[in-house]
Amino acid sequence: MSKRSFTRGIGEFFDIFGSAIAVSAATREHRAPRDADLQRLGIDPVQFREIKRF
Repeated sequence: MSKRSFTRGIGEFFDIFGSAIAVSAATREHRAPRDADLQRLGIDPVQFREIKRF
């Protein structure tokens, strides 16, 4: 594994982790999370909004 792909992988991990934290915080505060964060986590924003309790 090259150093560049390793650092890219670490950066991507932190992006995903940050999105998970952002979505978690939004649902905890009863507000809609950003579509970009949901998509980064592999969640369809339209289907997520159909859930009535968040």
